[in-house]
Amino acid sequence: MQEAILFLLDVGLQPFAAILLLRFHLQWLRAPLYNPVGEFVMVFTNFIVLRARRYIPSVWGFDTASLLLALLVEMVYLAGLGWVQGYAFNSAPVLGIALLATVKLLKISVYLLMGAVAVQAILSWVNSHSPLAPVLSAVTHRFLRPLRRIVPMIGNIDLSSMLLLILCQLVIILPVGTLEQFAARLI
Repeated sequence: MQEAILFLLDVGLQPFAAILLLRFHLQWLRAPLYNPVGEFVMVFTNFIVLRARRYIPSVWGFDTASLLLALLVEMVYLAGLGWVQGYAFNSAPVLGIALLATVKLLKISVYLLMGAVAVQAILSWVNSHSPLAPVLSAVTHRFLRPLRRIVPMIGNIDLSSMLLLILCQLVIILPVGTLEQFAARLI
């Protein structure tokens, strides 16, 4: 029974938090939303984000409703995970769960960037005029532009994508991993 509940948490809540976070990032990076990915994200999350926007205003032009909902869903996921695994909630570890959820969302953000870079690299070889190309470019351009100034092209191969993937992995291992360990100790 525990495995079934863990599976449902992993399949239901974790991806939903990632999609809410993707919605936040797409709007933050001003990515075009009239493409298959943007339309899927909007349709899948509109039911909750539009209601939440009545109570959660945007701050400095950021879609705070999507971000706070992603944080809330991730917190529910982590609390459910702890409950299923038999964690004794003697005290209310809301601060620890909130901090761990924030770190997990940061980690998911880096993985979303890595996925966008990988898909963009593959599409550049297969179909550079795909409907996904503008959204992938909007997501990755801000991160690849400074690297393209440093890393020269070798023939027709742009190595800045590979360097960004390496840097993202290092960010996940070093600072995010350290923050994750610290936040886990607070629970």
